[in-house]
Amino acid sequence: MFEKILTRIGATLEAADLDYMVIGGQAVLLYGEPRLTKDIDVTLGVGPEQVAEVVDLVRQMNLKPLAEDPESFVRETMVLPCQASDTEVQVDLVFSFSPYEQQAFERTQSVEMSGTHVQFASPEDVIVHKIVAGRPRDLEDVRSILLKNPSVDQEYVRHWLTDFSASLGRPFLDQFENILREVDG
Repeated sequence: MFEKILTRIGATLEAADLDYMVIGGQAVLLYGEPRLTKDIDVTLGVGPEQVAEVVDLVRQMNLKPLAEDPESFVRETMVLPCQASDTEVQVDLVFSFSPYEQQAFERTQSVEMSGTHVQFASPEDVIVHKIVAGRPRDLEDVRSILLKNPSVDQEYVRHWLTDFSASLGRPFLDQFENILREVDG
């Protein structure tokens, strides 16, 4: 079920020449331990001013927006929640055009699924996303990814977590270093 939705998303966004990457639980399934995930999170390489074009693509992907007024909702939240029309799977499309995300798009990993290439965030970028989100489940996901991928580029992760720690005033880098010590323990 998830693979079918992911391939529709990948094929549609590739045809539209739109940068994107699968993040969240689906990316953790690729790089970490299997776990239950009920949704699909996709970061798009566009800002909220392109929501109308994205809504057109959403329909092509056989998704339906869950917000009554998608444009207003995206301007307020930078997210367009959708649901796959043929299932109950939620797909969250995250609008982003930050320097960090632009670099992350260049680092995506192409994964073939049913003959379609789907772009997943790199393991390092999934770690950055998960540390910044900071929920207990996210931190467990980071441990899982580090255990399965001991060769992740730690300096890349440190660079961005240092940047986010400074701009958001939160100890993201310290959290990462603590998890590294636990994993290396």
